[in-house]
Amino acid sequence: MSSSPPESEPLIRLLWRAHHWFRTALTTAFEAQEDGATISAAHVTLLSQLPSEGASIAELARRLGVSAPTAHQWVHELVAAGAVTVESDPHSARSKLVLLSAAGVRRRAETMQILAGLEAGLAGRVGADTVLALRAALEEPWGSPESVVTELPGPSAP
Repeated sequence: MSSSPPESEPLIRLLWRAHHWFRTALTTAFEAQEDGATISAAHVTLLSQLPSEGASIAELARRLGVSAPTAHQWVHELVAAGAVTVESDPHSARSKLVLLSAAGVRRRAETMQILAGLEAGLAGRVGADTVLALRAALEEPWGSPESVVTELPGPSAP
């Protein structure tokens, strides 16, 4: 009786696990700081997707893959924490922009320092060449998700 090789995990699961590793390490680092500020994993995720020029709540919801009410709730919590502000969009009278506050800008700078340390720590665990190769692969232009779907082979006959 021959045993088949173990099925490899889908890349999306591996990427999600890597995202979760970084998010957990980052929230743990924030909890260890003496300023008493706590930040949830959801807040870390939202802040990681907030561009410097700001974004609407609808755009944040799309980037995060969550509903607009969920994104709105997270933004409301971050406003209460003083990390972001919500201001009128100068390009659209009907829209509001979520922007980093001065405290949010400082927190982002701290976050970038922590993330650099996490990357260095990861390089120490899996090898600097592996981390550089991973970064290079993720920085490559992948094209649109829709375009790759059109390249998939059709269903195979049974």
